[in-house]
Amino acid sequence: MLNSSDSFQHKILSFLARYPNEAFKSKELARRLGIRNDADYLMFKQALRILQDKQQITKAKGKRYRHHFVSQNVIGKLELTRQGSGFVFLDDSGEEVFISPRDLGLASHGDVVEVSLFAQSSQRREKDAKREGEVVRVVKRSRETVVGTLERGGSAYAVIPDDPKFGRDIFVPKESLRSANVGDKVVVEIQSWGKGHFNPEGAVVEVLGKAGEVSAEILSVAREFDLPMSFPSEVIRESEHIGVEIPETEIRKRVDFRKEICFTIDPEDAKDFDDAVSLQPLPSGNFRLGVHIADVSYYVTEGSSLDAEALKRGTSVYFPNGVIPMLPERLSNLLCSLRPDEDRLAYSVFMEVTPKGVVKDYEIRQTVIRSKRRFTYEQVQEVLDGRGSSGETVFDEFLLKMYGLSSTLTKKRMNEGSIDFESAEAKFRFDEQGKPTQIIKKARMESHRLVEEFMLLANRMVAKHIGLAKKEEHQKPFLYRVHDSPDPERIRELSAFVAKFGYKLNVDGGVLSKDLQKLLEQVRGTEVENVINEVALRAMAKAIYSERNIGHYGLAFDYYSHFTSPIRRYPDLVVHRLLKRYEGGISIQEREGYRQRLPYVAKQSSEMERRAMEAERAAVKVMQVEYMKRHVGDEFHAVISGVTRYGLFIEINDLLVEGMIHVRDMEDDYYVYDEKHYALVGRHTKTKYRLGDSVYVKVIRVNPEERKIDFVLQTFNKEKQGRKTV
Repeated sequence: MLNSSDSFQHKILSFLARYPNEAFKSKELARRLGIRNDADYLMFKQALRILQDKQQITKAKGKRYRHHFVSQNVIGKLELTRQGSGFVFLDDSGEEVFISPRDLGLASHGDVVEVSLFAQSSQRREKDAKREGEVVRVVKRSRETVVGTLERGGSAYAVIPDDPKFGRDIFVPKESLRSANVGDKVVVEIQSWGKGHFNPEGAVVEVLGKAGEVSAEILSVAREFDLPMSFPSEVIRESEHIGVEIPETEIRKRVDFRKEICFTIDPEDAKDFDDAVSLQPLPSGNFRLGVHIADVSYYVTEGSSLDAEALKRGTSVYFPNGVIPMLPERLSNLLCSLRPDEDRLAYSVFMEVTPKGVVKDYEIRQTVIRSKRRFTYEQVQEVLDGRGSSGETVFDEFLLKMYGLSSTLTKKRMNEGSIDFESAEAKFRFDEQGKPTQIIKKARMESHRLVEEFMLLANRMVAKHIGLAKKEEHQKPFLYRVHDSPDPERIRELSAFVAKFGYKLNVDGGVLSKDLQKLLEQVRGTEVENVINEVALRAMAKAIYSERNIGHYGLAFDYYSHFTSPIRRYPDLVVHRLLKRYEGGISIQEREGYRQRLPYVAKQSSEMERRAMEAERAAVKVMQVEYMKRHVGDEFHAVISGVTRYGLFIEINDLLVEGMIHVRDMEDDYYVYDEKHYALVGRHTKTKYRLGDSVYVKVIRVNPEERKIDFVLQTFNKEKQGRKTV
């Protein structure tokens, strides 16, 4: 007969054995094992320690427990650095395996690979020491095509990849050039990955244009990230068969909100309006806040071609000069978009909120609405500032009341520990040829905060609605937006970094989100604000979608989901469907179907979100480089945004344009890299250039093909400070 400790050990091992590729925090593991009282939980914790001592379970990253690895071969996704080394991220465990360049074999960035782990020496068995290994097999290639510039060396042709992480040029036989000329930006299909020291070989399948031209470079970004530029014919046909008129039978099923005042607030150039807001004062002094979201799930049904394509894309991708939408234009800009003075189907969250920002009650209802007006952020800001009017007193009153409530909600959220990152963004103005003529640093206005605050509250209430539902025999599968607590080592590095600028982040006993928010408040408005914001962001874990709720560290929310943007995000569409299914009644079999499907949806959506963000950054870089081609020789006030042994990364303050000062161009001294102090120090003059320092620079080189801008340092004086060069 087993004693209590043995029984708990057996239960833990049996459970973890069923999920060999997953890791669980102790509280979640206890819940999944049905442990309810304090006495059992203490026995459970003791069993965990014993199993660790026996090396039958492993404590993984983020204080998670998993079944102990027996095999010395593991499988994961390879990510290469610009220096050529790699890291393989093992599924679910969070563990990273280091791969040196000589041990990569024929693997490239993004591939799923099998790795043979090297034996750890006794000196390298510290708690945080990374395992090392060798790639022995490519399980799945991340890409079959590569975007790059066609070049010629003697009689041989090669494509130089745009992505420096790809690491190797691709040889192209003359007969496979497909009318491409030297200097063209092309897409090459890899036909052989090479052997030993030989490079891959391929054939040109598409010519995008002349390398360096802005149209070809933007198109190359879309091809590089495998973003679809058109919809399959069956998807277009399906969207065209959807009627414009809303059936009266559907309207009768819903709350009719068409006579009430609601309106949209969006960017000036927006064409798809996901959300509208309303506010009704109540006799009690409270407010009835309404957040009305386009009901995309009515039009995009589960299992349809539209649905499959939306899942494949995962998200809309926004470039400076256009958008690659998740849904066809007929849906995103017409049928689903909450356009003014048109009846639209919506999913609404109505919340009774006190003047102090406390939600007293809520309901989530399917509605039909009619937006009374389309506002831009700039128009709303003028009303809030008292600089202008909407033209109608009733709207001005609504906007001012909304701003008062949103300000209260913001203050309450900050007091509860939410982190408010101020990420600066660049906006472009273009000429008739589509070339950027101006870069504007987007200001985050109170009108932005107003909308953000209401959307955050609606997302939070939807997640709570499911997550805090009464315990049932079969729990409701759901899709959450989660954000894990940061890695302690990265937080220690952040603390050391901000200390160089005179700021303090106490890491003893762990860091709460409140502590990080206090730091960001201290640096707001200073010259190092962008730099410290960026370094703090890098220290954070990445927010992802998950069927398992672990809360959202950055927002300090126990429950959070994405509900408010179903036109442009697939997870929001799924959340709408789930809410409808639970509202109408769902069978055990249907629940199990969702339980099995949601992990894939979460993973696919998270991956496509990351791809979209990387593509958007690359597209912005293309436009910045195109803009700076006209400013070679011009001088700018800038800040040092990064320090490496080979030079300084520079960001122009007002343009958010980043480039580099290479050590080879710092000719006044021999500079040594001081890694501890994030600085380059002159050996003879002792001149020091640190991360966050203000500098004056001149543009000396712009390379559109490689998306690079090179600067040199200039002497800074008051005359130059007052001179306008752009």
